[in-house]
Amino acid sequence: MRTALAIARKELAVAFTTPWAYAAITAMAALSSFFFVSLLEQFQQVQSLAREHGWSRLPPDSVVYRNLTDGVVVQLWGVVLIITLFVAPFLSMRLFAEEKRQKTFALLLTTPVRPVDIVLGKYLGGLGLIFVTLGLTLVFPVVLSVVGSGPSGSALEWPTVLLGYGAVLLWGATCMAVGLFISALTESQVLAAFLTFTVLLPWMLLRGVAQSTAEPLRSFLSYLSFDTQLQGMIQGVLEAQALVFFASVILFSLLLTHRAVEAQRYA
Repeated sequence: MRTALAIARKELAVAFTTPWAYAAITAMAALSSFFFVSLLEQFQQVQSLAREHGWSRLPPDSVVYRNLTDGVVVQLWGVVLIITLFVAPFLSMRLFAEEKRQKTFALLLTTPVRPVDIVLGKYLGGLGLIFVTLGLTLVFPVVLSVVGSGPSGSALEWPTVLLGYGAVLLWGATCMAVGLFISALTESQVLAAFLTFTVLLPWMLLRGVAQSTAEPLRSFLSYLSFDTQLQGMIQGVLEAQALVFFASVILFSLLLTHRAVEAQRYA
């Protein structure tokens, strides 16, 4: 494990010398800020309409705007999930592909480092990078909590906020695991990013496809959908099924990566 942690530290150090890391972090900060302000303005507009006409005269779906947690933060987490879908492939693409392009990966394979340490080290490095990127989004509920606090306490339901944030981190960890495996298959960073995105996007949209099918295929496809598994958690509902699902995807992706690295060592 010490070797894996050393590789992870090296990956993190190298990542922050590349423009891709800063571009991804900037994109996450800019896009999430834009949507946070938009959601906040929408929340204020609905609250104004409710004070003027009453909640009973507003559309039924306006009920989510009764509080800041459901009206802003839960919806913000949903947006961050989508942004992560685009950002994560750019963070995972270089984990193996860059070393292959520079021919340093072949040298790494000749060292006495075990493939499992290489895979874990690369993954932990990528995990640190995506967590730093997603960590920026936690500032929004903190700001809401500070600004919206009153004599009755915090304006946010923190258990719901933190569980939703946990879903965001879990999604980021899943994207990095899938991206790590695809990066291990090619020396082209662009191809690795493209393939990771083309795998994750349909997988995320599988719930929409499921709606046009009949049972039992509908339930099966809906269960496999990332979106289905994440929705409960970002709304503050802890589901063991979702945790098992994402843990399985991550472990399976790491297992495939390990097999790919082993195959290249003995090729």
